[in-house]
Amino acid sequence: MKTPYLEIPSAYRITSLFKQTTYLVGGELKPWSGDTLDVFSSISTTETYQPTKLGVIPLLGKKEALEAVTAADEAYNNGRGTWPTMKVYDRVACMEKFVDQMKTKRNEIVKLLMWEIGKNLPDSEKEFDRTVEYIYATIEAFKEIDRASAKLEKHAGVYAHIRRGPLGVVLCLGPYNYPLNETFSLLIPALMMGNTVIFKPAKYGVLLITPLLEAFRDSFPAGVVNILFGRGRVVATPIMETGKVTVLGLIGNSTSANALQDKHPKQNRLRLVLGLEAKNPAIILPDADLDLAIEECLIGTLSFNGQRCTALKILYVHTDIVEEFNRRFVRRVDELRFGNPWEDGVTLTPLPEPGKPDYIQELIDDAKKKGASIINARGGERLDNFIFPAVLYPVNTQMRVLKEEQFGPVIPVVPFSDIETPLQQMAASNYGQQVSVFSKGAERIAPLIDVLVNLVCRVNLNSSCQRGPDVYPFTGRKDSAFSTLSVHDALRSFSIRTFVASKDSEENKIILKKLLASEASNFMNTNYVL
Repeated sequence: MKTPYLEIPSAYRITSLFKQTTYLVGGELKPWSGDTLDVFSSISTTETYQPTKLGVIPLLGKKEALEAVTAADEAYNNGRGTWPTMKVYDRVACMEKFVDQMKTKRNEIVKLLMWEIGKNLPDSEKEFDRTVEYIYATIEAFKEIDRASAKLEKHAGVYAHIRRGPLGVVLCLGPYNYPLNETFSLLIPALMMGNTVIFKPAKYGVLLITPLLEAFRDSFPAGVVNILFGRGRVVATPIMETGKVTVLGLIGNSTSANALQDKHPKQNRLRLVLGLEAKNPAIILPDADLDLAIEECLIGTLSFNGQRCTALKILYVHTDIVEEFNRRFVRRVDELRFGNPWEDGVTLTPLPEPGKPDYIQELIDDAKKKGASIINARGGERLDNFIFPAVLYPVNTQMRVLKEEQFGPVIPVVPFSDIETPLQQMAASNYGQQVSVFSKGAERIAPLIDVLVNLVCRVNLNSSCQRGPDVYPFTGRKDSAFSTLSVHDALRSFSIRTFVASKDSEENKIILKKLLASEASNFMNTNYVL
């Protein structure tokens, strides 16, 4: 698909190349004159297909990576740095300053979300706005945690003042499908709790971070936020090898997470906050409301082309209704419109990964060889930067599409007559994030819930899988996650309980009263931050 440049609305045109020639380390935007990496969009504006060059980023190496970890380590200074010891309201003020500056970059970031990863305009705007809301919600949750800690406890003759403290240096690596929102779901709570961070943007969705470099530099003390560009293994590996990273915050795949863990010389000191792969199924029972189930499965499988860890990646449909479900479902799939992200009514957009259409084709070919068919008329239609969603039926356990997280537009449908079929396959799966169950009957759902909550971490009743609302826990079993992300839980994931204790004696009471009255200690106080 080609889009002549002049047909693109002026607000969304790329008028010049983004030449990123600096990176943020130690509170400075350091100039870079070395090798660079070209950044392309899979959206084409030429007569014959050709990716559009958007700009260049620094291709940093080991030297710059070590500079960043040194800066973060010095800013933390074994917990004695300005940031980890800062008063709560001062830390909040820094974050509020950042988000105020961030909001001025909305149009620029939304445009880059469309061009870099092909996310449609409404979803790009939603990602930005949701991220801003997430930051404000994190600030409020941080204040709430602090208020709950602003007290002395006494048990068995011992007073205790218990708070949550930072862990140290955090390495944050986010995904390409939500390069702003999910990356910030790691970065913001890590910062809020007093940690220092090193952050490398995702391979796709890298330029959209560059408008925020100055805001990061101007809002936080030197060395608290360090932002690197380049190839993940080249910059992340030497950082981990130093042993100075206390927390690895990564949303991506388990292969990358395992490889980075192995590089840390003292793994028992490394805390993990990981959001990884998922193979979320939908189970459509014979009494399901098919109108509802079809619409939810359509959204669940193909929102952002299925490039979400929370996407529905398997549809288990009861044999009593599978023919009707398939007939109606494929009609809705084939009605979906493909186009460029800024076009009205577009659901399907160009895939950002150059090799993804070929990979989806491999899954389709493998399934067809083993007995499945493409049951929608448009399934598998190819363009240079896209492959139209293929609905495959019937799918069995010998097919790759049932085992691998496709992360793209292919939909396996598995018929079942015995509920044990989906339950056993879920139990055997490497993943355990979420499931969607469609049924009108509480008597059918009740026994299923008791099994499913022990296989996954979220059971969605008559709705597709999703991450939000952000105040709810977001996690998974097995290879799907480690630790819990939500506004509240993430602050805990990036911190540890620490406290001051004193025996109940007259001398200690005098000391405690003086400490609290003087406000000389940022940790030891009972002030409320409103």
